[in-house]
Amino acid sequence: MKKVLGLAIFLAILYAVEMTFAPNARTPGNHYSLGERIGLYGILSLGAGVLIIAGGLDLSLGSVVGLCATLLAMMMMEWGWNPFTAMIAVVLLGAVIGLANGLIITKLHMQPFIVTLCGLFLFRGAARWISGERQLGLRSEFPELKSWLAGSLFGVPVVLLMLMLLAAVATVFLHGSVLGRYWFAIGSNERAARYSGIPTDRFKIMAYMLCSALGGLFSIFFLMKYNSVTPQSTGEFFELYAIAGAVLGGCSLRGGEGTVLGILIGTCIIWLPPNMATFFGIQDSWTPIFIGGALLLGAILDEALRTRSAAREGN
Repeated sequence: MKKVLGLAIFLAILYAVEMTFAPNARTPGNHYSLGERIGLYGILSLGAGVLIIAGGLDLSLGSVVGLCATLLAMMMMEWGWNPFTAMIAVVLLGAVIGLANGLIITKLHMQPFIVTLCGLFLFRGAARWISGERQLGLRSEFPELKSWLAGSLFGVPVVLLMLMLLAAVATVFLHGSVLGRYWFAIGSNERAARYSGIPTDRFKIMAYMLCSALGGLFSIFFLMKYNSVTPQSTGEFFELYAIAGAVLGGCSLRGGEGTVLGILIGTCIIWLPPNMATFFGIQDSWTPIFIGGALLLGAILDEALRTRSAAREGN
C-alpha cells in the first residue's frame, strides 16, 4: 500500500506541474485525449500486470495485437464477416494464442522469455503473410460502430469506461477471491504453491490466456480509433509499454506482487509525460528516456526493498 501511495503522489505531482505551467493542457479536449490513451493502453498493462503477478511474462503481446488487428480488418472488409462475430473471433484468437504459450511454458518447462520472444516473430510474420504486406483499413465503412467504440459516453471515452470495468472485475478477482490469491501464491513461490495443492499449471495457463485475450480486445479499440492497421508495425513495442506500466505500478518482475490500482497508476505515469512534452515543447525522444530511467529506478528500489526485507527477516 505504501508503494501505491507513493506512486499516486508522484502522479499527482506530474499532473500538478502540467496543469500549473501549461495552461493549454487544462482544456476538456486534452483531458479527453489523455483519458482515451490511458484507457486504450491500460487494457494491455492490465493484462501484462496480471500475468506478471502470476509469475509469467509475455513479449509477444504487441505482435498479437498486430495479428488480431490485421485479421479483424480482413474479416470485416474482405471476408464479409459480421462485425460482432469478427470482434469475438479476435478475442478468442488471443485467448488461443495465450493457451498455446501457457501450454508450452508449463508442460515443456520452457522459459517464458524464450517462448514469447519466438511468438513475437511468429505472430508478426503471420500478420504480414496473411495480409500480403498490405496496409488495411475500414475506410468509411461501419461509421456507427466506430463512433460508438471510439466515441464517448457521458463525455467519457468508451475505452476508458471499458478499462474501469475490467479493472473492477480484476480487483474483485485478484484481491477478493481465493482463486485470485492463487496467482499471487504461484508468482511468489510456484513450488510451494504446487505442494500446497494449487493446480499451478492450470492457473498459469489461465493468466497467459487472459493476457493475450486482452491483446485481442485492445486490437478492436485500436482499429476503431485509428481506422487502419499496418501489419509490419502495428503493435510494435506495445508489449514493452504494457510491461512498463505494470512494473511502474508496483508489479515485481519476480512475480507475486502488484495491485490493480497500482497498474492503473503506472499506466497514467507512462502516458502523462508524452502529453506534457507536447505542451512544453519537449522532443518526443525524451519520452522513452524517461520511461527507461523510471523503470531502472523502480527495479533498483524494488531490489533494495527486497534486500532490506530479507535482512530484517534474517535478524
